[in-house]
Amino acid sequence: MTIRVSISTLMLAVALPFHAVAADIVVEAGEGAAERLQEALISVEPGSAVKIGPGRFDLTEGLSLDVDNVKVQGAGAGQTVLSFKGQTGAGEGLLVTSDKVVLEDFAVEDTKGDGIKSKGSDQITFRNVSVVWTGGPKETNGAYGVYPVASKNVLIDGVFVSGASDAGIYVGQSEDIVVRNSRAEYNVAGIEIENSKRADVYKNTVTHNTGGILVFDLPNLPVQGGHDIRVFDNDVVENDTANFAPKGNIVAIVPKGMGVMVMANRNVHVFGNRFDKNGTTHVLLAAYPNDYDDDNYMFVPRGVYVHGNTYGEGGGSPDGEVGKLISDISGTPVPDIVWDGVTRIPEYFSWVAAENRIYVDEAEGTTFANLKMISNMLLPWSTAPDTDIAGYKGSLPEPPPVKLPQDGGA
Repeated sequence: MTIRVSISTLMLAVALPFHAVAADIVVEAGEGAAERLQEALISVEPGSAVKIGPGRFDLTEGLSLDVDNVKVQGAGAGQTVLSFKGQTGAGEGLLVTSDKVVLEDFAVEDTKGDGIKSKGSDQITFRNVSVVWTGGPKETNGAYGVYPVASKNVLIDGVFVSGASDAGIYVGQSEDIVVRNSRAEYNVAGIEIENSKRADVYKNTVTHNTGGILVFDLPNLPVQGGHDIRVFDNDVVENDTANFAPKGNIVAIVPKGMGVMVMANRNVHVFGNRFDKNGTTHVLLAAYPNDYDDDNYMFVPRGVYVHGNTYGEGGGSPDGEVGKLISDISGTPVPDIVWDGVTRIPEYFSWVAAENRIYVDEAEGTTFANLKMISNMLLPWSTAPDTDIAGYKGSLPEPPPVKLPQDGGA
């Protein structure tokens, strides 16, 4: 057969630039694996992957990645294990500071600090990874399992975390977040969204934590004003682990048996979740309880809508100072939904703008209490909580679903 190529075609082919395809780097277990893995994370080129083979990788130093558009992929969370049991420093297991990164199909164990952290990343994906402290809940465990901070377009999908001394899955000071199809157990907080904007938390299971899902806004942080959070279609059950956070951490106040806690955040929608066997209460809406010096901070929750959830057994064993404070006012069992009732001071009677109200619209039989508190005291004109749920019916416009450029949906 004769192949004929015209002169013009040949000249065009010669003129076209050659684009080399970045090669993936494969790292197998065995002698020198730790050094080879860190070298791969440094030398990998954008558009390629570091593929970690099956086996156990014993690491004494933390790993880092600062190359954009890279995938770090194991053979599966049950097959590729990065163990930091012998870690000499106190840092995280893996730190990512680049954009368009996918982390998937591997496990991280026993880090001295946080498990997997991203900082300042855009389009960061955690998929089918696990972070575990194999000795169970301990104060000396790392604070956070999966920990994107100061990041945007964050996708956490199919993640498992157990044993974190602060939060298993924590997203802080970030925006445009999806946390789904994940499981958090035996952490202080299962999932925490803190000082962040536009987050969808759904189809997760949080169980045997101190508290299931926390939506917080805290003072004195570079990013404040968290808002537009949807917490829906989650199983929040049997959160019954005693709080093991180091003293001084804000989550150290969370009582054992907390389902969902919303503190000082705005436009938070809690709906379609399944609550059962949370000993303190299923849903708590609360003001920030500590003194602070931050003129830009608003310490009370605003615009919270709790509706369409299902409630099983709960409130029968309120825990710690918070549990005692609530139950002393509400009685035991503690109602399914509790609002501390704290409003801005001294504007008690002006806290009525529709977008700032607390709305509860649940099925008949759901119990509720507005504790009518000011700090840790009952308001002077009330000696009993308001338990009439009908007075809080209404709704708020739901934030639109969070759309991420790297996500095709679930």
